[in-house]
Amino acid sequence: MRRPPTEAASVVPRYVSTTMVTAIVALTLLHGTVRIGPTTPVCRAEVPCSKPAAHVLLTFARGTTRVNVRTDSLGRYRVRLAPGTWSFTTRLGIRPARVRFVVPRALSVKRDFAIDTGIR
Repeated sequence: MRRPPTEAASVVPRYVSTTMVTAIVALTLLHGTVRIGPTTPVCRAEVPCSKPAAHVLLTFARGTTRVNVRTDSLGRYRVRLAPGTWSFTTRLGIRPARVRFVVPRALSVKRDFAIDTGIR
């Protein structure tokens, strides 16, 4: 014998907001590594001249939108951004210039960044 629906079952929405789904799908996962260097005045062949930018706060900006994300201990980051032209900045390094780049409409895109320490 079939039971009548419970009260909890009757409050489940029968539709999904297309606006909400579009907003989630429209974001691109941008991920990559941030390195900082040079780390010494003289670079040698057997010693890396840069290192991962660990635990660095990154700012991605587009118009009035600002998205902050922190790198992990290996300098890796991941952030979801809307497709379009964005700029990347950080307060670390010499002359922290804005880097402009385009986020394409895709599920996932890899983009690495480098921070100049100014050591010469």
